Amino acid sequence: MIAREICERVLQKAVSTGADYAEIFAENTLDHAINLVGGRVDSVHDALIAGAAVRVFRGLRSVMATTVDTSEAGLMKCAASAAEALGQGTAEIDICLKERLFGDIHPIKIVPASVANKTKVELLKSGCAAAAEYSDSIVQVTGTLLDVDHNILIATSEGLYAQDRQIRTRMSISAIAEVNGETQTGGCRPGARMGLEFFERVDPKAVGVHAAKQAVTMAGAGYCPAGIMPVAIGNGFGGVIFHEACGHSLEATSVAYNRSQFCGKLGLQIANEKVTAIDDGTIPGDWGSINFDDEGTPAKRNVLIEKGVLKSYMIDKMGGRRMGMESTGNARRQSYAYTPTSRMTNTFLAPGNETQEEIISSIEYGLYAKDMGGGSVNPVTGEFNFAVNEGYIIRNGKICEPVRGASLVGKGSEVLQRIDMVSDNLECGQGMCGSSSGSIPTNVGQPMIRVSSITVGGR
Repeated sequence: MIAREICERVLQKAVSTGADYAEIFAENTLDHAINLVGGRVDSVHDALIAGAAVRVFRGLRSVMATTVDTSEAGLMKCAASAAEALGQGTAEIDICLKERLFGDIHPIKIVPASVANKTKVELLKSGCAAAAEYSDSIVQVTGTLLDVDHNILIATSEGLYAQDRQIRTRMSISAIAEVNGETQTGGCRPGARMGLEFFERVDPKAVGVHAAKQAVTMAGAGYCPAGIMPVAIGNGFGGVIFHEACGHSLEATSVAYNRSQFCGKLGLQIANEKVTAIDDGTIPGDWGSINFDDEGTPAKRNVLIEKGVLKSYMIDKMGGRRMGMESTGNARRQSYAYTPTSRMTNTFLAPGNETQEEIISSIEYGLYAKDMGGGSVNPVTGEFNFAVNEGYIIRNGKICEPVRGASLVGKGSEVLQRIDMVSDNLECGQGMCGSSSGSIPTNVGQPMIRVSSITVGGR
């Protein structure tokens, strides 16, 4: 993408006013999406993102400049802008780059860009047709097939010169059902760090049926009663609660600035002993996986909480400087236009020893939150509010009628203490996580868990 010798000269310019660290982040990314509405192609979207950022540190001060001109002249001008903004000092770094090959544990069999749109449309139509045919109650189906080819280069004053190519594929199908004049939406959005071989393990028809079934079930459901009760949270995307209510509070983005509910609690019991939480960017083919982060630190398996004890935070370089700790390989950014910060990769609660059946049978009266939706959280306090996309009342240890309009309200640190049963059926779901460094692909996951007591919003 950019020759090593050019990177050396650009970095030398970047540190010329006394920076103690400098980096170049360059990218060339192709986003491709096909959208279907009512079984017909509504749009085909192509976006090319290309440019570079030069970032410099001096102590706890950081400056970043960006450019779309990745010629040597353009990069030198960008580096000069960053160096000038940092202020005058004495340059003491001699830049000598050595290429590093991290290896790639995410082999791609079918590069999406090499496949005709016709083939992609057929895959998407198959899923959307399955949703439309599921029930006469389905009144609308929309679908998107997304593939991303993300190429990055990182060069740093510490001598690193590395490149990576990240290909991801995702299908999203949404269905609207109408029952007795009431409409509800269901959805299914699987994805992976894979090419189109993704559909060798994911059946588009199953994606469509999942979305339609959820919509029909919820359209025919009554409203959820409100109150404080035990809740069984389903596996897979149920992990979004930990991701939002607790995960963000374990990022240096919050911790380094003393804006987290978990500041100063390393080594302390912050959760029930049945809770072990992990962020692992090294899982082959997973949606949130990386070979190295956007600062060039190798991906790692970080145990955040082990049997209830806080073991680690997720840390980027600048956050590490503020905290006096090493980077954990969690620096991520949407594109060169964003400053990287500490972010999650594949974050999940580890499986326990109970079964799903044991958890359901242990609840005399409560809610089964089978599928979670979006919500909001304050990382300083951990207070959250999440919608339940698909929920059911539990009576006498049995899953009974579906209910809609449910939400879960609580505080992350309190919920961690109230997770008193963890099943063995770990699954993960895919999402896009937004923060100060933009929107990035992340996996969330968990086995089914029981929260002994939580506020359920409803009617």
